[in-house]
Amino acid sequence: QVQLVESGGGLVQAGGSLKLSCAVSGGSLSNYRMGWFRQAPGNEREFVAALDWSRGNTYYANSMRGRFTISRDGAEKTVYLQMNGLNPEDTAVYYCAAGWNNGVYVAKAVQAYSDWGQGTQVTVSS
Repeated sequence: QVQLVESGGGLVQAGGSLKLSCAVSGGSLSNYRMGWFRQAPGNEREFVAALDWSRGNTYYANSMRGRFTISRDGAEKTVYLQMNGLNPEDTAVYYCAAGWNNGVYVAKAVQAYSDWGQGTQVTVSS
Protein backbone atom coordinates (compact mmCIF):
# COMPACT_ATOMS: atom_id res chain seq x y z
CA GLN A 1 0.00 0.00 0.00
CA VAL A 2 1.20 3.49 -0.87
CA GLN A 3 0.00 6.99 -0.10
CA LEU A 4 -0.61 9.50 -2.87
CA VAL A 5 -0.87 13.28 -2.70
CA GLU A 6 -1.81 15.27 -5.80
CA SER A 7 -1.04 18.91 -6.44
CA GLY A 8 -0.92 21.38 -9.30
CA GLY A 9 -4.58 21.82 -10.09
CA GLY A 10 -6.14 25.21 -10.60
CA LEU A 11 -7.96 27.53 -12.95
CA VAL A 12 -6.68 27.96 -16.50
CA GLN A 13 -8.05 29.48 -19.68
CA ALA A 14 -8.92 27.35 -22.68
CA GLY A 15 -5.81 26.52 -24.65
CA GLY A 16 -3.61 26.73 -21.58
CA SER A 17 -1.51 24.15 -19.78
CA LEU A 18 -1.19 22.67 -16.32
CA LYS A 19 1.18 20.12 -14.80
CA LEU A 20 -0.17 17.90 -12.07
CA SER A 21 2.07 16.14 -9.58
CA CYS A 22 1.48 13.02 -7.50
CA ALA A 23 3.89 12.48 -4.62
CA VAL A 24 4.16 8.83 -3.60
CA SER A 25 5.15 7.49 -0.20
CA GLY A 26 4.92 4.29 1.81
CA GLY A 27 6.60 1.55 -0.15
CA SER A 28 8.46 0.25 -3.15
CA LEU A 29 6.92 0.93 -6.53
CA SER A 30 8.52 -2.04 -8.22
CA ASN A 31 5.91 -3.65 -10.53
CA TYR A 32 3.41 -0.92 -9.73
CA ARG A 33 1.25 0.79 -12.30
CA MET A 34 0.50 4.47 -11.73
CA GLY A 35 -2.55 6.08 -13.22
CA TRP A 36 -4.39 9.36 -13.60
CA PHE A 37 -8.16 9.45 -13.68
CA ARG A 38 -10.64 12.30 -13.69
CA GLN A 39 -14.22 12.76 -12.64
CA ALA A 40 -16.55 15.59 -13.61
CA PRO A 41 -19.78 16.24 -11.69
CA GLY A 42 -22.42 13.70 -12.62
CA ASN A 43 -19.96 11.56 -14.58
CA GLU A 44 -18.19 8.31 -13.86
CA ARG A 45 -14.49 8.26 -13.10
CA GLU A 46 -12.65 8.35 -16.42
CA PHE A 47 -9.23 6.98 -17.32
CA VAL A 48 -6.71 9.57 -18.47
CA ALA A 49 -3.25 7.99 -18.56
CA ALA A 50 -1.09 5.36 -16.88
CA LEU A 51 2.52 4.38 -16.54
CA ASP A 52 4.31 1.18 -15.51
CA TRP A 53 6.77 2.40 -12.90
CA SER A 54 9.55 -0.10 -13.55
CA ARG A 55 9.32 -0.50 -17.34
CA GLY A 56 8.15 3.01 -18.17
CA ASN A 57 5.41 1.84 -20.55
CA THR A 58 2.72 4.49 -20.96
CA TYR A 59 -0.99 4.28 -21.79
CA TYR A 60 -3.41 7.03 -22.76
CA ALA A 61 -7.10 7.48 -23.31
CA ASN A 62 -7.64 8.22 -26.99
CA SER A 63 -9.03 11.69 -26.34
CA MET A 64 -5.96 12.68 -24.29
CA ARG A 65 -3.27 11.20 -26.53
CA GLY A 66 -1.12 13.96 -27.95
CA ARG A 67 -2.31 16.56 -25.45
CA PHE A 68 -1.43 14.91 -22.13
CA THR A 69 1.87 13.34 -21.10
CA ILE A 70 2.46 11.11 -18.09
CA SER A 71 5.97 10.80 -16.66
CA ARG A 72 7.80 9.91 -13.48
CA ASP A 73 10.77 11.00 -11.41
CA GLY A 74 12.18 7.95 -9.65
CA ALA A 75 14.40 9.90 -7.29
CA GLU A 76 11.50 12.08 -6.14
CA LYS A 77 8.95 9.21 -6.29
CA THR A 78 6.60 11.53 -8.14
CA VAL A 79 4.32 11.01 -11.11
CA TYR A 80 3.41 13.91 -13.35
CA LEU A 81 0.64 14.69 -15.80
CA GLN A 82 1.47 17.46 -18.23
CA MET A 83 -1.73 18.76 -19.80
CA ASN A 84 -1.63 20.98 -22.87
CA GLY A 85 -4.34 22.41 -25.07
CA LEU A 86 -6.88 22.32 -22.27
CA ASN A 87 -10.53 22.92 -23.05
CA PRO A 88 -13.59 23.33 -20.80
CA GLU A 89 -14.45 19.63 -21.26
CA ASP A 90 -11.26 18.82 -19.32
CA THR A 91 -12.73 20.40 -16.19
CA ALA A 92 -12.82 17.74 -13.48
CA VAL A 93 -11.25 16.49 -10.29
CA TYR A 94 -8.08 14.64 -11.26
CA TYR A 95 -7.03 11.64 -9.20
CA CYS A 96 -3.73 9.82 -8.96
CA ALA A 97 -3.92 6.06 -8.47
CA ALA A 98 -1.53 3.19 -7.84
CA GLY A 99 -1.90 -0.56 -8.14
CA TRP A 100 0.12 -3.77 -8.26
CA ASN A 101 0.46 -4.76 -11.90
CA ASN A 102 -0.65 -8.39 -11.76
CA GLY A 103 -1.64 -8.59 -15.40
CA VAL A 104 -5.33 -9.11 -14.60
CA TYR A 105 -6.67 -5.67 -15.45
CA VAL A 106 -5.87 -3.34 -18.31
CA ALA A 107 -4.40 0.04 -17.50
CA LYS A 108 -7.66 1.93 -18.01
CA ALA A 109 -9.64 -0.18 -15.53
CA VAL A 110 -10.47 1.41 -12.20
CA GLN A 111 -10.14 -2.06 -10.66
CA ALA A 112 -6.44 -2.11 -11.53
CA TYR A 113 -5.72 0.42 -8.79
CA SER A 114 -5.90 -0.12 -5.04
CA ASP A 115 -4.63 3.22 -3.74
CA TRP A 116 -6.03 6.66 -4.59
CA GLY A 117 -5.17 10.24 -3.81
CA GLN A 118 -7.63 12.85 -2.62
CA GLY A 119 -7.83 14.54 -6.01
CA THR A 120 -7.02 17.98 -7.33
CA GLN A 121 -9.48 20.28 -9.09
CA VAL A 122 -8.79 21.42 -12.64
CA THR A 123 -11.07 24.09 -14.05
CA VAL A 124 -10.77 25.31 -17.63
CA SER A 125 -12.59 28.51 -18.51
CA SER A 126 -13.78 29.31 -22.00
